[in-house]
Amino acid sequence: MCDEFTAADNDAHLGIVTSAVTRRGFASLAGGAGLAMLLPAPANAAKISGKDVTIATPDGSADAYFVAPTTGKHPAVLVWPDIMGLRPAFRQMADRLAQSGYAVLVVNQFYRSTKAPFLAPGESYDQPEVRAKIGPFVKALSPAGTVSDAKAFVAFLDAQKQVDTKRGVGTSGYCMGGPMVMRTAAAIPGRIKAGASFHGGGLVGTQPDSPDKLIPQMKARYLIAIAENDDARAPGDKDVLRAAFAAAKLPAEIEVYAGTKHGWCPPDSRVYDAAQADKAWGRMLDLFKTALV
Repeated sequence: MCDEFTAADNDAHLGIVTSAVTRRGFASLAGGAGLAMLLPAPANAAKISGKDVTIATPDGSADAYFVAPTTGKHPAVLVWPDIMGLRPAFRQMADRLAQSGYAVLVVNQFYRSTKAPFLAPGESYDQPEVRAKIGPFVKALSPAGTVSDAKAFVAFLDAQKQVDTKRGVGTSGYCMGGPMVMRTAAAIPGRIKAGASFHGGGLVGTQPDSPDKLIPQMKARYLIAIAENDDARAPGDKDVLRAAFAAAKLPAEIEVYAGTKHGWCPPDSRVYDAAQADKAWGRMLDLFKTALV
């Protein structure tokens, strides 16, 4: 999960003395990560068209990005970003997924507090001042709010001419988006047929509505891709998830990705691992191809 300990892990992984990292240093690192943001297009990539959209929810108007192939109808996918929100990296990831034949909605989960993007170039969650900025955005969220948002977002997708409503909906989430995937799947089991969590934080908890406790309400296939350092901090979580999915008789691929740090999937991450990110991406595509029928 994203916290000050994750930031320290990332610094240690990159060989950086945390106290010596300045804003200029972060900008330099972000610039290096930006070079990795030219994600490869899939073979036989579909021609796509994307646009910014606004979606009415019970709590206000959510800004989001919708992209889909320019012709035909396609399975829908709802993407929940990590704690740094909707930004260019996630737009590129959405475009890449749309090129593979999906109608994709990436949302600003913090719309109650701010429009996206809300970070300047060079800013990162690893910076204490950025964590302080985002903290109130996170506090404005709630499990109930995520559920009501999910219903509004899926309803938006189902109303788009590019979406094939005869096929199931997929949802993916990164970091804090992992629990949102599971809450979405539990809230709309009749539509959500696939869920993918990448370095998701807080998937297992003690509260009655913790994501792992919601698994019996779900009706989907799953991919749970875990960062190695997250697993080191909570080694029992993967076993709890495996047992819960097995008890619910839901197929779930749960794997710790060797050598990865929390946040390894988005291409603008300081700890982006291109090889392992591509592996996780491929497993997600296989999941969607199987489940969204």
